[in-house]
Amino acid sequence: MRGVPDASLPDYDWLFSRTRAGRGRGPQGARALLDSLGTPDGKFQSIRVIGTNGKGSTCAMLEAGLLATGVRVGRFTSPHLHEYEERIRVNGVNLDPSRTAHFIGWAKEHAPDAAFFDLTLALASQVFAEEGVDIAVMEAGVGGVSDATQALRNVVAVSLTNVDLDHMGVLGHTVQDIATDKAGAALPGVPFLTTATGEGLSAVQREAQRRGVTVLTPATHPTLFQLPYLPSLTGPHQQSNAALAAATLRTLGYASGIEAALGATHPARLERFEIGGKTVLIDGAHNPHAARALAAAVPQADVLLFGNLARKDTAATLAPLLALAGQYVFTAPGDLATPPADLATTHGGLCVPRPDDALKTALMLTPAGGTLLVTGSLYLAGTVRAALQHGLTTPPA
Repeated sequence: MRGVPDASLPDYDWLFSRTRAGRGRGPQGARALLDSLGTPDGKFQSIRVIGTNGKGSTCAMLEAGLLATGVRVGRFTSPHLHEYEERIRVNGVNLDPSRTAHFIGWAKEHAPDAAFFDLTLALASQVFAEEGVDIAVMEAGVGGVSDATQALRNVVAVSLTNVDLDHMGVLGHTVQDIATDKAGAALPGVPFLTTATGEGLSAVQREAQRRGVTVLTPATHPTLFQLPYLPSLTGPHQQSNAALAAATLRTLGYASGIEAALGATHPARLERFEIGGKTVLIDGAHNPHAARALAAAVPQADVLLFGNLARKDTAATLAPLLALAGQYVFTAPGDLATPPADLATTHGGLCVPRPDDALKTALMLTPAGGTLLVTGSLYLAGTVRAALQHGLTTPPA
C-alpha cells in the first residue's frame, strides 16, 4: 500500500514516467543532456556493448575482467531486477540512492521532458566522471546507431553479441534491417568485435565496411576469441558471450583479466535455486532468439512458469520452451503482459495472473527432486528471484 512519499528517497515515479513515447529515438536527446552536464562522457573511456541478447552477461564478464586488472570500472546496464541503482555501478558497487535523488531534482528543473533512458545514461556518465572511472562498460538499450549510447564520446571498443529479431517496431522487420542498425554503431578507428553469425553477421559486415570499419570475428581472428576454459555462466550461448568479452579484453590490453571474466556471475541467467528439495531455474529470456538458446541449455523441466510482455513475439518465444516441461503455469509480469488466460487457453496449463501466486502454484506442481523453469521476462525473473530470496514460497491457502 502506498503511503506518503518519503522526501529523502528518489522520486522514482517521476523518473519512470519519462517514457520514450512521443519522444524521438536516437542519440540527440542523450547528447543534449550530456552537454548540459559538462560532457562527463569525455572523462572516461567507454566500451559499448550492443546486440539482441547476451548484453548483460557480456557486460558482467567485462566488468569482472577489468576489475581484476586494477583499473577503476563503471558499468551501465538495463533493466534492473530489484532496484534502479543496479543499473549504475562503480567498482562493482551499486549507485547510492541519494545520488539518484539529487540527479532527479536537477532533471526536474533542467530536463523535464527528457526520456528515462537518456536521463539514466546521463546520470551514469556524471557519476563515472565524478568517481574517476577509467573505463566504463556501457550497455545499449535498443539498437546501435539509433540508441542513446551512440551519443557517447571516447568509445574505445564496440562489442556486438548477436543479431536476431526483437524490437522490430523500432529497428525493422528483418534480421538485415536490425543488423544494419546495430552495425551503425561502428566507428572508424575503433575496434568493432562480434560473435554474430549467419545472415546477421553478413549484414553487419556490409554496413561496417561501408563505414570504413573492419569487423573482428572468431572466423577472422580465432586466437583473439579463444577461451582457455568454459565460463561459469551456464549454456552454450554464454560461451559465445565469454568469447566476445575475452576478445574485447585482449584487444584493449586487458588480457590478464580474462580468468576473472570467465568466473563472473550474473543474476537471472540460468540462475539456480534449491527450494525444499526442488530446483528452480530462473532465466530472463524474453524473445525467440533467447528462448531458443535457453531450450538448448535446459534439456528438461517438470514445470514451466512463463510470462511475456505483449509487445514481444510471445508465440515464437514460447514455442521452443513448451517441449521442455510437462506442465505450464502462465502469469502476467506487469500491466503490459500478454494475457496469461489467453496462453492457458491456447497451450493448456494454469492461468495465475499474480507472479507471486504463480510461483507458489508452480512449486506445488513441481515434484520432489524436480525442476521448475521460470522465464519469459526479466521483470518476472526479478519478481520470482526476490520471492525466493525472501522465502515467500508458501502455497496460498
